[in-house]
Amino acid sequence: MMITLKETAEKLKAANKILITSHIQPDGDAIGSTLATMQILRNMGKTAQIFIDDTVRKNLHVLPHFEEIRRPSEDERFDADLLLILDTSPDRIGKVSKLTDAPILNIDHHVTNSGEGVELYREHEAAATCEIIFKLAKELDAEITADIATCLYTGIATDTGFFQFSNTRAETLKTAGELISCGVKPNFISEELEKRSVDEVRGMIIALNSTKVFFGGKVAGMFLNLATMKKFDSTEGFIDLIRVIDGVDVAFIISEREENICRVSMRSKGVDVSKIANSLGGGGHIRAAGCTLKTSLDDAQKILIAAIAKAINAENLPCEGVALADFEQ
Repeated sequence: MMITLKETAEKLKAANKILITSHIQPDGDAIGSTLATMQILRNMGKTAQIFIDDTVRKNLHVLPHFEEIRRPSEDERFDADLLLILDTSPDRIGKVSKLTDAPILNIDHHVTNSGEGVELYREHEAAATCEIIFKLAKELDAEITADIATCLYTGIATDTGFFQFSNTRAETLKTAGELISCGVKPNFISEELEKRSVDEVRGMIIALNSTKVFFGGKVAGMFLNLATMKKFDSTEGFIDLIRVIDGVDVAFIISEREENICRVSMRSKGVDVSKIANSLGGGGHIRAAGCTLKTSLDDAQKILIAAIAKAINAENLPCEGVALADFEQ
């Protein structure tokens, strides 16, 4: 059920012990929004604790209060009177769903989140959930400290590709400006998030060597098997290496996370990839979306390419992948 921002604020005011969570494979918006909200609620005198059922890439460990994020253990329970889910729908929070039977309040900006079975405040025009939390903080008359602002700015910056993506609106930049006025150091955030270990740089080389192009250069994809995935900590930023290729509309990565478990991430310049992801059981934004395919890497490629072909009306074009080195535009 959809609710208003004011109703969302009232529900948070009424709660006393709040469990905060976000999606597995958390990104900057997931971690930034949960950390900022935890601090806002604690400053209101609430008990608030973050649980994330996944590891978090090392670059985000610099965010204030990151060390307070917990990962749920088997059979653990948490005494809460509200489960606050940020930046995702309830089906993507993993084992956190088993921690409590408390009522769910969901805050998100993904257009694919229908809010089925829960109370949802969704603002799909927002560039990031952190942009919504900034508005919510104002509704709650909460002080935006430098630590809170740093977390919120990180989520907005990462979900907009540091203000390069099409989801960057005038309001997004205005919000970022206000956060900087609260004490954010943009250069610190960008420098920390751009850091790559030697292993990650090597991983980028491997990823680039796996790249194939399809449909005459309209689509490009990376294919990372399980052995390759074990070589590096994160694939963050890998997709941007091929998204920028002239002529490519849809870029994707298929990464094998476990045997017969493949994670798909997509970016686009024009195609609505959220519809592609939704057709495969995932979701996301118009220009950035993803899903999980429970199949082999080879079959995942076939499934995804067929779905992309339908989306770009290319069913009659040859879809055999061509290695990037052999592709002539």
